[in-house]
Amino acid sequence: MKTLLIVAVLLLILWNLGAGLYYMMVDKGGSKRTVNALTRRIAISVALIIGVIIAASMGWLEFHGVGA
Repeated sequence: MKTLLIVAVLLLILWNLGAGLYYMMVDKGGSKRTVNALTRRIAISVALIIGVIIAASMGWLEFHGVGA
């Protein structure tokens, strides 16, 4: 379940990145939709990183070393 949540958030980040690219191509600088989409992407990315750090510190997530 945790993995699905993280993957869903990553897909949401990619969606906002694609939306920013689309708005940049379509609007030609005429609106703030590109800036808003990229701002949402950054906010979601920061929230995901903070969430993973908190979950790891509380023991909800366990990291596995490479080759361990």
